Amino acid sequence: MRLDAVIGPDARLTGAQAAVEIAGLTADSRAVKPGYLFAALKGVKSDGSAFVASALSQGAVAILTDEATSITVDPRIPVLRNPIPRAALARAAARFYHAQPGTVVAVTGTNGKTSVAAFIRQLWAHAGLSAASVGTVGIVSPKGERKLHHTTPDPVELQAVMAELAAEAVTHAAIEASSHGLAQYRLDGLAIAAGAFTNISRDHLDYHKDFEEYFQAKARLFAEVLPPSAPAVINADCAEAHRVIAIAKARGLKLITVGHEGSTVRLVGQERLAHGQRLQLAIGPEQFDVDLPLVGDFQASNALVALGLAMACGMDPAKGVQALSLLRGASGRLELVATWNEAPIFVDFAHTPDALENAITALRPYAKGRLIVVFGAGGDRDPGKRPQMGTAVARFADVAVVTDDNPRSEDPAAIRAQVLAGCPDGIDGGDRPSAIRAAIAMLAPGDILMVAGKGHETGQEIGGRIIPFSDQSEIRAAVREAADD
Repeated sequence: MRLDAVIGPDARLTGAQAAVEIAGLTADSRAVKPGYLFAALKGVKSDGSAFVASALSQGAVAILTDEATSITVDPRIPVLRNPIPRAALARAAARFYHAQPGTVVAVTGTNGKTSVAAFIRQLWAHAGLSAASVGTVGIVSPKGERKLHHTTPDPVELQAVMAELAAEAVTHAAIEASSHGLAQYRLDGLAIAAGAFTNISRDHLDYHKDFEEYFQAKARLFAEVLPPSAPAVINADCAEAHRVIAIAKARGLKLITVGHEGSTVRLVGQERLAHGQRLQLAIGPEQFDVDLPLVGDFQASNALVALGLAMACGMDPAKGVQALSLLRGASGRLELVATWNEAPIFVDFAHTPDALENAITALRPYAKGRLIVVFGAGGDRDPGKRPQMGTAVARFADVAVVTDDNPRSEDPAAIRAQVLAGCPDGIDGGDRPSAIRAAIAMLAPGDILMVAGKGHETGQEIGGRIIPFSDQSEIRAAVREAADD
């Protein structure tokens, strides 16, 4: 594809520059191949301009950068300057791949993104539509499941994924919009039909300088990324909902609110069932009862956000409500993995104070005995939330077993000590396999065990290496070992 077709109106090109053939795009100099456009972007740890010479030696034929960076190259090499080069790269990638499913929705929030994306995919599938989801657990489509490196892929990979899904005849896709992805303009090349907001609480303050910056990154989906008049689905019960609603109204977005305080889909009542809950919903003048096969207030909230997105994209409300009874939880989200000594063992991805509180309180009504939680905090991430996680578990669970999550480059014992500062009566369980086995050994009939933090993950990052590890596999192995004793 010619450079002028790839870059569009984002730069002025001479005739010779415009005719340069572009074979691909990347912001990673190691991935450059002959004919590529290389985006020299400033990152958190490095500056792409330092790798321009390397990119050119590997065959790059054009450079995209910001307006201030000084780059000296052969005059025949086009240097494209843009005040927001990340956004320019996202738009260029969209032009280069030039295909996506006809209906794409994006969901943001601290917790619930993965569940909402999985739920809306299932609602569409139950309606006979070819649907996919893209996010934390990877790409899930009728073709199967594929892994991703990031919740929201970089803009080039994201556009390649969208083109692949379109080629598979996927017509509807849901994508998780992380704060990193929104702050780095990764979604700016997508044509998004509707956006959703689940909730917000402290997270990723190792990347964002404070909570307000984190909120603004999330809010950017509604303030800038969604096209005017697009639907905005908002969980009206969450903190900061009023701020997101105000942003949506100011942009002229079509407001859809859900929850106890929702005006579009109002949760009138809830009743706990043996393995789920019964919801009473009011949608306009109509009343609906539906049995949701998922436990916890937060899963009801996620289901209603998904329903709101489905309605925003044209689904009949009655059909959408009916399909809620068929939903299955996303991988590693309050997933029942095994039972030992008449005590169920769940795995959940909760890794923030708020998510831990939500998961524990969701399971609490089902515990006739003690509620035991195995959890830890990640290394090289926001250390301020570590004692807060300990406090949340100490407050809502009966037994806190602190273990390692992904220590990364930090000392695992030091991380555990910071978590235990918030739950001084907690148990230092040591490494994750040991902690899981110790917790299983404690189980008595009527207890519940939740192993939190890693959810669907199949590796543990320790000292710069990723070691194969799965909570689900470790739990099942521990239960087998206990049965053999």
